[in-house]
This record gives sequence, structure tokens and C-alpha cells, in this order.
Amino acid sequence: MDNTWKRVCGAFFFIYSSNLYAEIDVVEAAACKEMVKGGLPPIAENRADRFLGKPEKESIICRGGKDAIEYSDTPWVDWSSYYATGDSSTKKDGSEAITKLGEHLKPNGRGIDGSLLDLEYQRIELIKFNLFDNYTYDTYVKGKDGREGPVVKVWDEMRLPEGHTNFEDVGGKGEQLCKGDLIRHRTLSGICNDIKNPAMGSTGMDFSRNVQFEATFPRLAKTELTKNRHSDQENGLRIGLLKPDPQLISRKLFTRDQAPGNQCESTDGKDLPADAQCDYLRAPFFNVLAAFWIQFMTHDWFSHTDEGRNQNQLVTVGCDSAEAQQLGCRGGDRMQPAMFTTDEVPPVYEHSGKQHLKRSYKTTPNHVTAWWDASQIYGFNALSQGRALRDKNDPAKLALTNNYLPLLTPCADSQASDCAVQPQWTGQESTAFPSNWNIGLSFYHNLFTREHNYFVNRFHQEQKTHPDEDSGLRNPDNPQAVIKYKDVTDEELYQIARLVISAEIAKIHTIEWTTQLLYDEPLFRGMNSNWFGLFNLEEDRVSMILRRILKKEENFFSRVSGRLANWFGQSSDTKKGTSWYSVLASGSGIFGLGNKKESGALFWKRDAWDLSNPEHVNGGINHFGSPFNFPEEFPSVYRLHPLVPDLIEFREWQKPNRVVSKVPVINTVRGKATDQMHDRGLENWALSMGRQRLGLLHLRNQPYFLQNLSMPHLDSSSGKLDIVALDIIRDRERGVPRFNEFRRQFGLKTLTSFNDFVDKRLDPSNPWRKHQEETIKLMREVYGTHICDESRIISVVQKDEDGSFINDCLGHPAGSRVDNIEDVDNVVGWLAEYTRPHGFAISETQFHVFIINASRRLFSDRFITSGFRPEFYSNLGYEWLIHNGPLDECPYPGDALASGDLACNEPEKSNGHTVQVSPLKRVILRNVPELKEEMMQVVNAFDPWARDRGDYYSLAWVPRTGAESDPAFK
Repeated sequence: MDNTWKRVCGAFFFIYSSNLYAEIDVVEAAACKEMVKGGLPPIAENRADRFLGKPEKESIICRGGKDAIEYSDTPWVDWSSYYATGDSSTKKDGSEAITKLGEHLKPNGRGIDGSLLDLEYQRIELIKFNLFDNYTYDTYVKGKDGREGPVVKVWDEMRLPEGHTNFEDVGGKGEQLCKGDLIRHRTLSGICNDIKNPAMGSTGMDFSRNVQFEATFPRLAKTELTKNRHSDQENGLRIGLLKPDPQLISRKLFTRDQAPGNQCESTDGKDLPADAQCDYLRAPFFNVLAAFWIQFMTHDWFSHTDEGRNQNQLVTVGCDSAEAQQLGCRGGDRMQPAMFTTDEVPPVYEHSGKQHLKRSYKTTPNHVTAWWDASQIYGFNALSQGRALRDKNDPAKLALTNNYLPLLTPCADSQASDCAVQPQWTGQESTAFPSNWNIGLSFYHNLFTREHNYFVNRFHQEQKTHPDEDSGLRNPDNPQAVIKYKDVTDEELYQIARLVISAEIAKIHTIEWTTQLLYDEPLFRGMNSNWFGLFNLEEDRVSMILRRILKKEENFFSRVSGRLANWFGQSSDTKKGTSWYSVLASGSGIFGLGNKKESGALFWKRDAWDLSNPEHVNGGINHFGSPFNFPEEFPSVYRLHPLVPDLIEFREWQKPNRVVSKVPVINTVRGKATDQMHDRGLENWALSMGRQRLGLLHLRNQPYFLQNLSMPHLDSSSGKLDIVALDIIRDRERGVPRFNEFRRQFGLKTLTSFNDFVDKRLDPSNPWRKHQEETIKLMREVYGTHICDESRIISVVQKDEDGSFINDCLGHPAGSRVDNIEDVDNVVGWLAEYTRPHGFAISETQFHVFIINASRRLFSDRFITSGFRPEFYSNLGYEWLIHNGPLDECPYPGDALASGDLACNEPEKSNGHTVQVSPLKRVILRNVPELKEEMMQVVNAFDPWARDRGDYYSLAWVPRTGAESDPAFK
């Protein structure tokens, strides 16, 4: 691989060398030559030799110029300093092209290509080193039936057990294979997504891990490395479930700084005047809709609670120190301890002369399905399904009353096993996942319920106007029989609509929410290639014409890339089945991967995909040797509460530039959300949250109301709970490593002191840098220091600059007083990361947990890969997802492409790209028609609606035309 790459790059470089010298200076030219001569660096063979996001010096200079290496000695990844990876000021020679063939040798092209290459290396390494399933990890290490672990595809542990309702349906005690109705639609409990591993990702399966089992539960000090990491001669073991005090951490490191006279404590149920203030650090390029969107998503992906409950007892959440009490903590706060599947000593096994843990020290169950199946709307077990009410007059629809969700019906006995409504949910709207309810969740649940019904109505139109036409659907029990529109039953249509809504939500998250969360060119390309494929992004005219001639949906390079990915996916060779598969899938796109089986000499002309062939039905998925579920580390990095303001700037759609009042968020939670939504209207709440900036994900920016949240159902003496303290304890309970080891486990460089958190790119006199330094001082006061001992090795997954394993002195002289940075809680650490790539709302550490899991939840889902076909989605649903809704409802005249296709695109380019009218924008246009005028000026629904996006990833807070009088810009 390396020699081939050297030859290709060398030839490519030689061809364009004269052009290159004309474009770049001598230093960069020399660096590029050295980079090409060196070829692609090899993928690490062991964890201690990982890439760490730190390329060779020559690569950095070639991709970002001489200035790019100025901060390369920091712990942070280097790609964010390459050309064109920030706003327009990072482009070399202004608007120089970065996408055309030949332009990849120019500075901007080298910068973007280099950043994508760095990111792909990290994804490959994450897939290779960070998959730890609590059921099957021994198979991953040892292999099975002559196959190496990373290419094993079927596990006995993923069988349905005896006693399961569908045990006999999938084969009972023999070979288990899902078929018939079990593979047509998304099942309630999530079984049979992988038809050969029925239990995978289903309700109640244990969370996996993304870190070595030995690194989990550091507070238990199970290993010598853990003891060395978190103890010293003077203090002994420095960490524990309540150590350092979670409420002290909350009050000292998380509390928002407030000006005197601010009205953060107003909780009497009334609005505040439009000029009321409760200060928070604001992100200029992300809106409040985005804050509530991620909560809407996580309710679909994971839940540690069973019907809103943990263990049925109450325990303290800290507040032991005098300093914490002086800062306002409450000793009477109580929480329910976390639930565990098992906390028994884990079994061990031997391999290659070493003993390994078979699982983590404790395991926790995921009480919802792990799939992107909109289970928060439709349900994940019988009890939750009962809350997803159906329309009595049209059972294909979800129930709406006056276009809003109906209310939950209280139980006579809330302790009864069949009670579907806990006391804290009283007065809320009825939906499958009602915990932690608020106005943002009410908005999304109402919006997508309307969208479900909108799709059903369009399908009914097809049934009425074209009753005898082929719907595209097929029944696996009789796959050759055409199902006409008129023959589709209400239940079938309901399930088709669920498939469409689920995939639509996945698309919104992948190409709309995430590209605004990570607002720069590399991540725009990376996330869109996950969905569409890198070769399908802004395809050139020649390729489009060729597609039209061949009558194909995809261009040639995408088809070849997809075909190779499918071949490699079946390979027993680990590199082909994992690393190469991941790379090639980026070319064709994960969405729809494997949904065609082109065959014959003229393979592009014939699709032999067969619903009756299990290898075709299951053929697009790849679990990389580890059954899919979310890892425990994933919820840890999605503790995003600083995004939420304390006050919402309420507006009315008729006069969008006017703030009517400020609504305390605390007045919109649980049952209070219902009256707020019904009285004020979904359209006004959408506008209010769409225009307002959300909070920066940093320390000293926690919503006041979440540090003082009323929890009457817990019956504690304070009646309240500090959610920051709760978050910290939950991570400690569930064994998430502390921050620095967490980074090392994910292939990121060690921090050596609290000072490393400060963004060195800022001038020392910069007020924001001074804020950071103040925060670091507070961190040092909370976590402390100790005299280091260089004989104590603290980690063997990363090496120091001299090639030795990391020791207690972290590169400082022996016997130095060093910061207790190893003790920093994970959520505290990544919130303290002030050095971030341009446009990153989240930190570098969070992002790397995202890299592996964002890809895997697509790679592993049959309905997003090989199952994305009309046989499952219908012709209407298939086209709906491609175009973000009916083409005949595009808000702009459809673009006629050279391929002969029509596209529903924005009339103007965004950040230099021609883009589809985004999926959430179209959902809002369809279901909230009052906002049409406002939405026509929006490109990404998660960018503040009145902000001017500028030419190239601008973060400026300036009004677009027509919004100049909006007080948010004053």
C-alpha cells in the first residue's frame, strides 16, 4: 500500500510540479516534496503508536504553510491550522478553488484534502482500537471459526433467548435468521435489524464501551495503572464517587457569571419584560432549536432509566465542604443511584500469554433501542408504544387534537407495573419517551407527528389517484408479487411512515445539524460524504451527462467505490474488511450502501438485488467485528446543558424582529410545556428558538435553572437537584475514565497541566484568554496538585516524546509539583477545551467520540444501508428521502441537472456549495406554513435565522437583509 501510494503521489507531483512552484513558495514546495516521498504513514499496529492527529512537520507545512506549525507542539490536532479550514481569512490567495481536478495541488485544496485525510486516519484507528462490546469482546480478540475477530459477523450472544416472543420465528434453537414480517419494518423492540443477529441493538441490551475495560471505573482503583494515575504519597487515592465534591465543581466551575440585578431566579410562572437579562456565553452560529434537537436525538438513542426511574432509593449528591456550602450548594439534594445489569467481578480469559477482562467491571442496560428508529416518537416496548397514540379515524396516522399531540392519561396507581405515566409527567403531551420534557421536545414531537401524518396524506393521494400503480413495496413472504397502492393496509402505511420519518431525522442530523455544529469545510465534506458519498458531492457536468446516458442514479466513481466496499465488506482480511471498507464507503456514501447488486459484464445496467436473498437484505451493514450498541462514553460527551439559555426571547411570527417578552425556560418544562405550546403556538416557539443563539459549550456557562431544578417526585428535603452534580456523578457511577486517560484511550494527545487548556492562539491581553486563565485557576483550586513520581507509569496506551510510557510527572522534572489533571472529570475537561477547530461548537475530545459512533450507527443499520429501497420505503418514501420531500412542493423552481434529474436546491450557493433545500427547512415549510416567509431566507435551520451566513464559514454575528432591527444584533 505504501509503495503504491508513493509511486502514485510521485507521478502526480511530477506532472503538476511546474504549476505547483508557481503557486507556492520554496519552503512549502520542499515540504510537499518530502511529504509525497514519505507516502502515506502506516496505520498503527498498537494503541501506543497511534496517529494522535499529529502529522509530520513537512505535511503540516505543505497543507498549511509555515505559520501552521507554530502551535503543533500543543496537545491539539493540527488539521485545523491547514489552508481553507477556517473562514475566508484562512484561504490562500482569497477564493482559490479547492474542488476541481488539478486544484488539489493548490494551497486550499491541499489544506482540505489533508484535513480529510487526517480525519480518515483517526476514524480508521478508532474503529481498530476502540470497540469493546461487553458480550463478545473475547471473540473480537481471539477470532472465531478461522476468522479474525474484526471480520466476525455473527455471534451467539446476539441470538434471541428462549422465552422471547419471537424465539421460534427466527429459528429457535437452530440457526437464527429473521424473515417475513420481522424484516419488513422497524420492530418495536429493535430486534432483527441485523437479520443474522436478532438481538443486536434491541431494548435492554447492555451499553458497550469505547475504552479498554481495564480503564473503566477508575474510582475502584482496580489496576496498578489506575492507582498510579489517581493517587500520590501525600493524598492517597484522590478520586471517588463524591470526590472531588460534585456540587463544589458545579458551583465553582459551571455557574454562569451574572451582572448585578439580573433576573435568573424568576420562577413564578410569569414572563419577564423584553429587556430582562440572565447572561450567558453565546455561540454566534448555532440556535436554540439546535440545543433541543440533540435532546430529541438522545431520547431515541439511549436511556439509562426504566420509565424515568433508577434504583428505588435516595442517596446524597455531595455538598460536604464549607466552600461548596458558601457557594450555595444544598446538602438536602438527593438522587436515585444508577441501575446496573451486573456489578459482579468480570470473568477473564487468556490470549497470547496475557489475561484480558471479558467485560467491564460493571455493565448498564440501554432501555431503548440503539437504532436511529425514532423510538422516542413510536415506542421501544409495549408500555411506551401505548403512549404513541394512533388516530382513531385513520390508524395509519398518529393522533393529533387540533393539530397538537393529545395529553397523557394519568394512572390510578403510578407504582403499578402497567402504569405508563409517572407522576412527574402529569399534564404532558402523550409520546413514547416523556422524560425530561420541555418546550423544545414538545416542538419536535409535534412537528414530526405532523410530518408523519403529512406523509400519510400524500400516500393516500397516491392511493386515490393511482390505485393500481406499483407502490414499490414488496412482502418478503412473496417478494415477486407487486403491491399496488390501493392494497397497502393502514398498518403497513403506518410502518412505512415510521421508516421515512426515522431516516429523515437521521438525514437532518447528519447533513444539517452536524454541519452547523462543526461549521467548517472539512466537516461539511466529511458529513455529506457519510450520507451522499464524496464522489457524489457537486458532481461535474461530464459525469452527470454520462449518468444520463447510462440511466444510473450514481456516478461511475461512486458505483465503483460502493462495489469495492461491498466486496471488502465480505472479506476475511481484517484490513480490507475494516480499514479499506471505511475509506471506500466514504466515496459512495454510507446511506444506501449495498442497496444494489449490479451484475454482469455491463454491471451498471442490471440490478440483481433480491429481497428473498438474506445476503442482499443484510448486505450493506458492517459492524467491524463488534455488535452495535452505543458505548457508555457516548452519553458522557452528550451532556450539553450549557447550550440552553435560562430565558427564551419570545417572538411572534407576524413581527419576527420584535422580542415580545423573555420566557424563563423553567416555566416551560414538564407539564408546563403543554400550556405554553398550545397557548402561544408552535409557529411562534419555532421562530423564537430559531432566531435565538444558544450557549457556548464551556465552563462557567451552565443554566441557572438546571443547578436548581425542582424534583418533587424524589421527595428529598431540598426538593431540588443540581443537574451538573448529577451529570458528574453519573459518569463516575458508570465508570467513564477521567479526562486525560479518556483522551489517550481515543487516540488524542495527553495534556500535561491545566495551562494546556488555554488557547495559545489568542493574544495574552485578549479578554477571552483572560477568562480562560481565570477558569484554569479555579480548576487548580478544585482538583489540586501533587509532587510527582516519575517511577509511576500511569498509562500504556500512549508514549512520551522520548518513547517511554506516560508517567506521573507528565514530562515535567522528577519531583515537580504538577497539576492533578489526571483527576479532572471528563465533562469538566472537554468543556475546558478552549482550543478548537474553526466553527466547532463541541470540543476536540467530544468530536472523536462522535467520529466513531456517528459512522457506526449508519454502517450498522440495515434500513439506512442495504434496506434503503422502495421494497421497504415505497416509491413515494424513497423519493421523499432523496429530495427531502415531494419535488412538486420544492419552494424554489427545481434545478434541471445535466444528468436529466431534477433537484430541489437553494437558489444561491452556501459557503461555495450548491446545496439542497435542507431537510428540516422543508419539514417546517410543510408543517408550519405560517413561517414560509421567514424560512425562505434560511439555509440551515440550525443557524440563527436572522444571521447573515457570509461567504465562507463566517462566525460573525451580523443581521441578514430584513433583520437589521432585530434587537438581538444590538
